[in-house]
Amino acid sequence: MSKDALILPEDFPKLQNDTFLRAARGEETEHVPVWCMRQAGRYLPEFRESRAGKDFFETCRSPEACCELTLQAMGMDVQMVAGKGPTFPDPLKEPEDLQRLQVKVDVAKELGYVFKAITLTRHKIEGKVPLIGFTGAPWTLMSYMIEGGGSRTFSKAKSWLYRHPEASHMLLRMLTDVIVEYLLGQVAAGAQALQVFESHAGILGPSEFQEFSLPYLRDIARCVKDKLKEAGKDVPMIVFAKDAHYSLEDLSQSRYEVVGLDWTIDPQSARERTGGKVSLQGNMDPCALYAPKERISEIVKKMVEGFGPRGYIANLGHGLYPDMDPENVGAFVQAVHQHSKRIIKQM
Repeated sequence: MSKDALILPEDFPKLQNDTFLRAARGEETEHVPVWCMRQAGRYLPEFRESRAGKDFFETCRSPEACCELTLQAMGMDVQMVAGKGPTFPDPLKEPEDLQRLQVKVDVAKELGYVFKAITLTRHKIEGKVPLIGFTGAPWTLMSYMIEGGGSRTFSKAKSWLYRHPEASHMLLRMLTDVIVEYLLGQVAAGAQALQVFESHAGILGPSEFQEFSLPYLRDIARCVKDKLKEAGKDVPMIVFAKDAHYSLEDLSQSRYEVVGLDWTIDPQSARERTGGKVSLQGNMDPCALYAPKERISEIVKKMVEGFGPRGYIANLGHGLYPDMDPENVGAFVQAVHQHSKRIIKQM
């Protein structure tokens, strides 16, 4: 078989473990599936070593070197700065700056390297686990584009919502359209589930979230699902809106199969508030992984008992931190399997 044939999105290896997908759809599983958010480069020493001295986006554009996904924007220069994350050297300052953005983006052309990386990864994992695609949500991407990067207050981005609501909606709509095409491209390339990260949801209050985030999250799910249905595909979708516990009921009715939770939400309360409409994902405090392994097991036990084993995907309430011990991450995964199997056996 030629090298090119290996990266075609066809003839994928048969999926041997669909536990995650069944849990996302609320079906019975033998144990609770578990995964962790955060690229491997943040905490795996061997990954950091392989990336040393290489430009982030240069690495991403080589499918053979990268099985990671990246943030990209519409015609803006994006740089990945060590210790800071995605950075825009020339951020948006006023509504007039929207004119320099590409309104119609050829996603296949601009992000083709990402799709090739997804296809290659799907082959490389040999059906051992499902492959999850992801994207940043419109408000989160908008905040980066205006702030130029991360921020403590996000005052520049939030000021747009109050000073320039029409321009804000225009930008959010543009981002939504690109995100829909991006997610559809990921599925075509081999992604078997999709997660939308509204990482900066907590920067907004309830009313601002209702106006500037939730409608676009809903549109993404609706448009992606309608298009996939036309193609005869059914791919579960996860929405993770960090710190948006005030909107849990709305998120559970936004057409996503799974709602991701941060660690500020009580598992049993989340179950009651979502009314069994969706599967839940989360929500252990990432800092709990600094605890001794025995303590990690105790925390996991309480968490799994709180959520219950049906319609549940174990995860952290956010991503892994760079200095976390991979062995403690392994202890977390092992504890989830151990305690969930015991609970299911007793049912």
